[in-house]
Order: sequence, then C-alpha cells, then structure tokens
Amino acid sequence: MNARSQIFDLTMEGRQVDEALASIFHTVLFHRCSGKYMYTGDAQYSIGTVGYSDVDCDFIDFTYVCCTSESLTRKVKRAINVFSEKLRSNDSCGSGQISLEFFQKKKNRWLFTQESIPWEVWTVHLDLIKHENEDDRQLSRENVSDLLTEKVIYITELMNRHDYVPKTPSQSELDLIFDTSFPDIQPYLFKFDYSTSGSTAPSMGNAVKKIIKETLAM
Repeated sequence: MNARSQIFDLTMEGRQVDEALASIFHTVLFHRCSGKYMYTGDAQYSIGTVGYSDVDCDFIDFTYVCCTSESLTRKVKRAINVFSEKLRSNDSCGSGQISLEFFQKKKNRWLFTQESIPWEVWTVHLDLIKHENEDDRQLSRENVSDLLTEKVIYITELMNRHDYVPKTPSQSELDLIFDTSFPDIQPYLFKFDYSTSGSTAPSMGNAVKKIIKETLAM
C-alpha cells in the first residue's frame, strides 16, 4: 500500500510553533476521528457523536477547531512540545520536521506478530526566524495567520475527496484500525514522528523516512 503524503513548509518564530502545529494537526484529526463504536453484534454497531471546540491562538491571529477530547488534546500537545523544545534548543539549527502518520495493523500468521502499514502521512517542515523589531514581528504574525488559513482550507478540501480510508472493521478487529484507548472519541490509529537538523527521533520508521525523502525530491 502506498501512503498518501502531504508536506507543508512553514517559517515562523519559535513561540508560534506549538500553536501553528496544533492548528494543522487538530484540523486533520478532527476529520480522522469518529464517536465511539458501540457494537450490538460483531458487525452491527452504532456510532457516538464527536464534540468540537474553537481554540484561539495567543501568538498568531488564528482560531481553529478541534475535537472536544481532553485526552486527545494532551497527546497532541505532548508530541508537539517534545519536537518544539528540540527545535528551539541550542543543539538545533532551527530547522526540522514533524509528521502525523495514520496506519493500520495487519496480523501476520507467523508468531502472531502485527505489521503497521501507514496509509496517510502529514508532514510539517519548519524553519525558525527571529525578528529584530515589533513591526517585523507583527507582519510575520499576519503572514503566518494567512498561511495557516490557506493550509486549513486545503486540508478540508482534501478530506472531501473519496480517497482511501480503512474499511469499518468487525468488533474483533476494531483495534487494528482505530485507537480505542480514548474514552470519548475514536480516531484512526496514529503516531507522531519528528526530526530536527541532524537529530532524528528513534521512533521514526524507515517507511516514513522513505515517504518524506521521495516527496521532498519531487
């Protein structure tokens, strides 16, 4: 299976990184989450609802929508914070990328192991800049806002296409497609991977690296 891949290039101040990434990844996850599946049989089910909330940014003139789920918000924030701190550290050259990968599990016959197969990857490449005066900082704030608006609209348009998503599974195979650990929502299985100038996170799989490399070479 060839995973769909999208890459966004952004330039901004360090203090804007967390909010910019949150606005993009929460927009994607909002379209990749459903309510909890409630089965009455192995193949008969009903789906709960997903609440949503508006989030106002502090360092960007921007508001985005996210699922109303404290556990999902914590997980996304934790992943972004780890990347953001490394990106802004003295060991970094102020350049890096972070990916949100959706995958499904496939049971292998031998030794009952499971294979993770990515089917969609969203990557944000970031370059940090510093502004010397308030006028430049304000102009950058507006530019980042315009760029995020463009990206969110683009994401929404892509989500309306009839592209591949895993089929709804039976109850016995639900956790091969969805992350069932959240108490209030049910997103497709996902994980975060990141790299910063010369420093690659150990969790980054070879499949994702290959996707990113091939996409950047286009």
